[in-house]
Amino acid sequence: MKPYFWDEARGVLIKNDLVMRRLIPRLGDAHLQSRGDAFVTLARSIVGQQISVKAAQSVWDRFAALTAQLSPSGVLALSPQDMRAAGLSARKVEYLMDLARAFDSGELQIADWPGMDDEEIISELLAVRGIGRWTAEMFLIFHLLRPNVLPIDDVGLINGIRKNYFADEPVSKAMVREVSAAWEPYRSVATWYLWRSLDPLPVAY
Repeated sequence: MKPYFWDEARGVLIKNDLVMRRLIPRLGDAHLQSRGDAFVTLARSIVGQQISVKAAQSVWDRFAALTAQLSPSGVLALSPQDMRAAGLSARKVEYLMDLARAFDSGELQIADWPGMDDEEIISELLAVRGIGRWTAEMFLIFHLLRPNVLPIDDVGLINGIRKNYFADEPVSKAMVREVSAAWEPYRSVATWYLWRSLDPLPVAY
């Protein structure tokens, strides 16, 4: 289902930003989608930490094939050795197990998240080992479909800005913030289009 704000966001971005005016029509009608499963979204984000989208997908496919039920209890039943054999680092195995325990025990109160603001949710997620700010931001974008998240440390966002705004010149965080000011209040949407400018297949977690 298309996010309720998507069409309005496209219009605002096309109006306010010359690069978005060029990118959005070229990239067609695809849109951000939620997988509808908080645990899977966070687990995919952990798997994807510090590796390329293509490598992350390959590791994820092997990891997901280990269990018939990709759920907290299903992951807790896996052996660390099998998870390592799927391509996960020892640290990521630990993180995925900790995440599964946090869901299985009820430590994360996911029913409350829709009524919380972005920073409150990020703060709660950061309490789980293995979840940093980037992972929490991916969760806000891809699960909760929050419209105005700027994942300033995301390599894809930085590369998209460098390619589309600065002719492949190096880009600082200050430059990212400056460019993104024109995207308010739809920085998630602009980020998603920049990801797609680098890879025509929609990014998903």
